[in-house]
Amino acid sequence: MPCHFYILHSPSKNKYYIGHTCDSLESRLEKHNMHHKGYTGQTQDWSVVHCEGFSTKEAAYAREREVKGWKSRSRILRLILGD
Repeated sequence: MPCHFYILHSPSKNKYYIGHTCDSLESRLEKHNMHHKGYTGQTQDWSVVHCEGFSTKEAAYAREREVKGWKSRSRILRLILGD
């Protein structure tokens, strides 16, 4: 089962969202862009700006925790840009 670590960007909020999924990335993005009470439901302009594939949910979640632990927008931008 392929899983993904991903980073979304919302131009209207100028914010990033970091997550992981074992669903298809396309269907997960659709859910983020639906109007709902969660953080990403406030706007419907999220797009995937970075994605990494993993063979297990645990590995994808570990990568999510690692990147969230950076707490650094500049470091996240460097990851997205491939630096």
